[in-house]
Amino acid sequence: MGKCNMGWLGWHSSIALLLMILAACTASWAQAPDYNLGRAPTEDEIKAWDISIPPDGKGLPPGSGTAVEGAKLYVQKGCVVCHGPNGTGGLAPHLAVKKDAAAGQAEKVMPIFTPFATVLWDFINRAMPLQRPGTLKPDEVYALTAFLLYKNDVIQENDAIDAQTLLKVKMPNRDGFIPPDISAYKPNVPRPFTITPEPVPGKK
Repeated sequence: MGKCNMGWLGWHSSIALLLMILAACTASWAQAPDYNLGRAPTEDEIKAWDISIPPDGKGLPPGSGTAVEGAKLYVQKGCVVCHGPNGTGGLAPHLAVKKDAAAGQAEKVMPIFTPFATVLWDFINRAMPLQRPGTLKPDEVYALTAFLLYKNDVIQENDAIDAQTLLKVKMPNRDGFIPPDISAYKPNVPRPFTITPEPVPGKK
């Protein structure tokens, strides 16, 4: 019996020692110097990184462009190298629907699949060109967006796209997405869910 008690006491002593070591390490870590590595970002730097454009277009910058202007930029900026001369035929994903495309292929093309034109603008602005993302000026992004919309028969060739007209573009797949119901959402409160048991074969 005494041997068992010693083992129990030894186990608790080990736990207590471990906790003391962890506490000491935590205190040392909190007091450790930062070695002058890194710094807090400035407000201007944060603003430069905060470039997301939601479906409602909030944050779209001034500027405009047409498909005619976008066609020239499409070549000048090297888009043609990856995506092909007409938005098809390159190694990168297609940007336009082929005239002889099989049924169901169109939904794989981003300018057709996305429900809002602002999504297309946002992606071009943040991710293109591939080797120099984020280097396009707002006018260039508007023009390239207009070019892709025109190539997919969404707008006319001379339609000017800007922060206002972009929101008025009716995308072909606008009704293909079902927005989530967030009416019952409350911050910091887990959403309720139910598990429906699978029916047992042969049992009613």
